[in-house]
Amino acid sequence: MATSLVRYAHPAQAGQAHWGVLFDRRIAPLPGTYATTADLIRDGQAEARAMTSAQAAVSLGDVTVLSPITVNQQFLCQGANYGSHVRESGKDPSDMPFNTFFTKASSSLTGPYDDVIRPAHVKLLDYEIELGLVLGRDLTAGVQVKPDRLHEVLAGITIVNDVSARDVQLPQGQFYKGKSYRTFGPAGPVLLLLEPAEWQRWPELHMQLSVNGQVRQDDYCRDMLYKPHQTVSEFSALQNLHAGDLVATGTPAGCAAKARGKLSMFVANRILSEPTKWKMFIKGGVRNPLFLQPSDVMTLSIRTDDGALDLGQQRSVVVQG
Repeated sequence: MATSLVRYAHPAQAGQAHWGVLFDRRIAPLPGTYATTADLIRDGQAEARAMTSAQAAVSLGDVTVLSPITVNQQFLCQGANYGSHVRESGKDPSDMPFNTFFTKASSSLTGPYDDVIRPAHVKLLDYEIELGLVLGRDLTAGVQVKPDRLHEVLAGITIVNDVSARDVQLPQGQFYKGKSYRTFGPAGPVLLLLEPAEWQRWPELHMQLSVNGQVRQDDYCRDMLYKPHQTVSEFSALQNLHAGDLVATGTPAGCAAKARGKLSMFVANRILSEPTKWKMFIKGGVRNPLFLQPSDVMTLSIRTDDGALDLGQQRSVVVQG
């Protein structure tokens, strides 16, 4: 059975993070001390799996839940990995025969219930629910992962919100810059450690993101264009990966940012200068009520419909920076 790990802090113990196993709304603290996600995965998994509900002595309501991914880990990402999102971006999935990679600054990671700060100069703030894969071991050479052997390279999964400043990302053509502001990477609440057979259920994971109670994104992970085994294989061929590193696997349709109609895009690309085109994009975006505003509440969940695999619920409030 999957193990729901949480990383948390007591308000009276500033700066001290603990790990525990979540049973309903109570936490069974791990006896060991693990400073990073990598430490927990390398040395604490057996201890976590051995915990029982009888040891759940800490109330979830008495602690602050932290990101289960510590800031020393790499924050790797896939873009355009759902056909529905590719289409709402104005492209045809068949015209993109490659896996798209980028990174976010690990300093953008924040807890699942922390505020998301909209920088003062950002007007077009967007959301993206994503399934996060957490590496289970170091990969310092390329590997070819088979679909039924994910458990050999991955430890668990978590919820990621790839918050994005579209008026930075798109006009400047800079994914890293537009997605890496501090608090732009809410993660958690749980790191769900999966058993080998449970990895085969990842396509059944149902993702939902709501803003102020209105469902904006609703899809299943099965609709990924490039599957987890393909992504880990390709990343490992490019660079070193380490236990605890996070791979965010892309988002489905429903984001605030959407492409204009083909005719208007055709005209804009051929008649308008680049600066004028992007000024119009930003001006139009400011009138789009789907972009996030201060006080908006984002609620995210990922689970199988039968509840056997449940990554909990993430809740973030947008505040003005």
